Amino acid sequence: MEPVKWGILSTADINRLVIPAAHASPKVELVGVASRDRRRAEEYARTWEIERAYGSYEELLADPEIEAVYIPLPNNLHCEWSIRSLEAGKHVLCEKPMSRRAAEVEAAFDAAEQAGRLLSEAFMWRHHPQARRLRQLIDDGAVGELRVVRAAFSYALYDAENIRLRPDVEGGALMDVGCYCVNGSRFVAGREPERVYGEAWIGETGTDWLFTGSLRFQGDVLGVFDCGTATAERDELEAIGSEGSLFLDDPWHASNPGIELRRDGEVEQIEIEPADSYRLELENMSGAIRGEGELLLAREDAVAQARTPEALHRSSQTGEPVSL
Repeated sequence: MEPVKWGILSTADINRLVIPAAHASPKVELVGVASRDRRRAEEYARTWEIERAYGSYEELLADPEIEAVYIPLPNNLHCEWSIRSLEAGKHVLCEKPMSRRAAEVEAAFDAAEQAGRLLSEAFMWRHHPQARRLRQLIDDGAVGELRVVRAAFSYALYDAENIRLRPDVEGGALMDVGCYCVNGSRFVAGREPERVYGEAWIGETGTDWLFTGSLRFQGDVLGVFDCGTATAERDELEAIGSEGSLFLDDPWHASNPGIELRRDGEVEQIEIEPADSYRLELENMSGAIRGEGELLLAREDAVAQARTPEALHRSSQTGEPVSL
């Protein structure tokens, strides 16, 4: 297929993982990057070998040759610039989380439908073969009947100026890394939560430095997770069933992919081939744009994803469980 011409809105840190993936793929042609500072955009473009630099996001969106954009802006700008990009005629891959407000996500997908363009939320881990194999094992009954989903994602960060700890841009543990736990729990359960309960510890910056959640899914499947920006580094996902469990020690980045099947007092290591999740999500989007496949993550998943953190936040503020 003819490669899709991509642009990036901003010089965000996560680009260091996305740009090499774009350059490596024959389905992706990364042609432009935008910053609100033209000089920064030009220096960035030279460093990363990107053809075009733009001194504003609007300038990039006005380039008729760019077909799709990747949006790694702060959380509070995700839906706004997704909509503006879609209205400019671009397909959009928006970095997670799109929003903690389901209504904003709905509005973004309404804009996509009106513009006749594609929109997808960039949960890169879902594109990795490790996630696909996990789903297959659960569906094949490797652990019997699913009972509990357990997830964790945390790290230590105490820089008050860091965007992840700023409440004005919707930072905090739940939105930054807890969204992975929510996404992973929904994926493993294979259904949506009926009721959630959340507890938060608000740190000095005004964001949740620690968040724990419990989820009750349809069919009496229960979920628990913890996430934090002020604890030891951890990332885990486990599907616990009536006959065993499936444990992933590196579920989100899959730098060292593999699944442990724990059953009958034994542990079987299921090996997974390494892959670049960022490349796979870009290729999924590019293929869908060219009519060669469908989006893995589209409207239904993104809206459902937003509903859960929205309810968890409300629960943590009221001290009461919230039904979805």
